[in-house]
Amino acid sequence: MDQIAITRTVTVAAGPFAAGHLGELTRLLPFEMVDDVLAATRRTQRRIRLLPARVVVYLLLAGCLFADLGYRQVWAKLVAGLHGLPVADPCVSALRQARQRLGVAPLRALFDVLRGPAATSAVGQVWWRGLLPVVVDGTVLAVADSTANLRRYVKHRCNNGGSGYPTLRLSALLTCGTRSVIDAVFDPSTTGETVQARQLVRSLRAGMLLLADRNYAAADLITAFAATGADLLIRCKNGRKLPLIRRYHDGSWLSVIGSRPVRIIEARISITTTAGSHTGDYRLITTLLDPRHYPAADLVGLYHQRWEIETAYLELKSTILGGRVLRARTPDGVDQEIHALLIVYQLLRTAMVDATDSRPGLDPDRASFTTALHAARDQIMHAAGVIADTVIDLVGVIGERVLANLLPDRRIRTKTRMIKRSNSKYQARGPNIDRRTYKATTSIDVISNDP
Repeated sequence: MDQIAITRTVTVAAGPFAAGHLGELTRLLPFEMVDDVLAATRRTQRRIRLLPARVVVYLLLAGCLFADLGYRQVWAKLVAGLHGLPVADPCVSALRQARQRLGVAPLRALFDVLRGPAATSAVGQVWWRGLLPVVVDGTVLAVADSTANLRRYVKHRCNNGGSGYPTLRLSALLTCGTRSVIDAVFDPSTTGETVQARQLVRSLRAGMLLLADRNYAAADLITAFAATGADLLIRCKNGRKLPLIRRYHDGSWLSVIGSRPVRIIEARISITTTAGSHTGDYRLITTLLDPRHYPAADLVGLYHQRWEIETAYLELKSTILGGRVLRARTPDGVDQEIHALLIVYQLLRTAMVDATDSRPGLDPDRASFTTALHAARDQIMHAAGVIADTVIDLVGVIGERVLANLLPDRRIRTKTRMIKRSNSKYQARGPNIDRRTYKATTSIDVISNDP
């Protein structure tokens, strides 16, 4: 029988540093960057251990890519492609002590280095009339139900006395076009989204257009947002009393919130499917006062991009974590894990944008996050692409797989917000629930009634 032998060369760091990599994603988070952060946060080891600090950083990040595995199993993934090299075989206790020695500071510092809008040539798909649409919103994550975590995080109250796990609230500021993370904060879930939004003000800049839902329409928060130089497009309650100063030709009107002049847009949006039509009224507040350059109907259509952050949270909580509870059993461990999760998400998003940028005119929305995640996992297990060749390939294997499995152009679809499968057979709602997804058409009518 004919046989063939396949051989390959793996290039990684030397000695005890060999296991410290993230596969092809290491190119976006090179050894030098990690070492600089470790030096700046004074976490570089004084003597070379079996688990150097740099290796532990990559271990924590790999733990997010393999969220269903314990750190002992994550270690096995990191060394799976290092056959023939003398790599360490640490026990669970050694891995835990190494994470505790590392602390939180290096992961926070790495996130600060990596966060921000992704550099992209897809200006037409990411920018809107010279402005960068960004979005702020919050979500809730469950943490391990441990004594240490309960000292900081609390359980939600509910009809049965309390939820099974304590929770934290994560708020993020994202770019709408690439879903890259500009900034993020997290606290116990008793801290509200608007409180966290005041911390995220630090990352708003002139040239940004902030999209937000009704929760962020408070007068003092609008003032804080606008003081950064960023423009705003925020939904508010339909019944809110606002003075009419001047009516514009496009149906919008000039008003004031606090001392800030704003433009008010009221619109009726209708969604039509084969199952019927649904109509809802929207009232938007914007600091873009020129109706000729920023028509009301165009702003109403743009506001739909606020939902990009919901997709990003789905990618974090469902695609990466698989709906699992965060594994860390101490508040410092939770801090480590959240920052590692945000770093990994940002690296994947960067790899996806690099791939779509290689094809002029390709919308970053066409890139599949799930494809990028699985390709990154495969590259870790093969220890592939850790150190780039002399010829830099910005696309790489991850990008090639993304480009080979592009999503179709986004279609307008609607679906009832419900789970497809009941969590419990005792809570099933019966067969009469319509669980189908419908193709839809939308119409936008600007309302010019007096307030």
